[in-house]
Amino acid sequence: MPIARTLPSLLLAAAALLVNDAEAIEPALPGMPAIVDPSNLYSEAAAGKMSPAVAGALQRVYVPNVKSNDVYVIDPATNQVVDRFKVGSNPQHVVPSWDLKTLWVANNAEGTTKGSLIPIDPLTGKPGKPIAVDDPYNMYFTPDGKHAIVVAEALKRLDFRDPHTLALEFSLATPECAGINHADFAIDGRYAIFTCEFGGHLAKIDMVEHKVIGYLKLSRGGMPQDIRVSPDGKVFYVADMMADGVFEIDGDAFRETGFIMTGVGTHGLYPSRDGTQLYIANRGSNKIHGTKGGPGNVSVLDFATRKVVATWPIPGGGSPDMGNVSADGSHLWLSGRYDDVVYSFDTRTGAVVKIPVGTQPHGLTVWPQPGRNSFGHTGNMR
Repeated sequence: MPIARTLPSLLLAAAALLVNDAEAIEPALPGMPAIVDPSNLYSEAAAGKMSPAVAGALQRVYVPNVKSNDVYVIDPATNQVVDRFKVGSNPQHVVPSWDLKTLWVANNAEGTTKGSLIPIDPLTGKPGKPIAVDDPYNMYFTPDGKHAIVVAEALKRLDFRDPHTLALEFSLATPECAGINHADFAIDGRYAIFTCEFGGHLAKIDMVEHKVIGYLKLSRGGMPQDIRVSPDGKVFYVADMMADGVFEIDGDAFRETGFIMTGVGTHGLYPSRDGTQLYIANRGSNKIHGTKGGPGNVSVLDFATRKVVATWPIPGGGSPDMGNVSADGSHLWLSGRYDDVVYSFDTRTGAVVKIPVGTQPHGLTVWPQPGRNSFGHTGNMR
């Protein structure tokens, strides 16, 4: 074939390579999973992309009940409770480990010094022996998997621990972050942003040097809850239970850029398996302790347009809180915090099923989920 006819195609190929190089994002931490698609950091948590590490795991929904101090176990195939077991005091979240081999029940034992983390074996669904840990309201993992980050809410502190033994390695004080609780990480893992529920702030944490970069006061509302980063890593969405919507935050510049109204008591944030939508749980109350049958619902945000494209009501009212998406993306599972139920929403229609559980269900997790690693919470998978 003449060179003149192949030159344009060679130039196009070279240009494509340059574009790909320009868009490539290198992880800031050695050992962090590679960023396969810079336009969608959730690409490896899509339906069907199951890690060999979860082979043999029972398909279950694990529900921690804050006031009855137990975990209910639901079979998602039948929507039936198939097990329940007592745990520590005030279980807040069930957290998948970075290596996907353990589920940790975070018992923060509010107002006492008896906090603990209890392992659950995903192969059997059974709990192990508790490990004493200071005030574990929530737990995350550094993007390279080297540390578990126990979020000691009442102590305004992040405790970096061995991810397997949970032995304390070092602590990071966050004195201006009252009610530190939820977090998400930059696309390259260089920093994390934590929400400060009782101060209306956000805290930006350097994940390389393990230090506080700064704090940001939100412009309205004042009770930030869950936080999730957009697929392209450019926007952090922050649910605010007092503002009834989500703030848009430029994480790199660490500044507020917008606000989207969603519903009363905006609380939990979960990306769809295809990375195109964000499911937003509106708890139906601006109060920490609400009442049954409130105006709770779920808003569906389109990531591309940053607009709410659907709202899913709960017949008879409800209080959707925390949870996650099923492995195939067909259902959104959320705890009903004030109604002592769990909701299973059909993500195609918004139709909802209610399943009775213990008292004040909170941060449930669906397991197994697709993804290479869990960055913590109820399964922030990448």
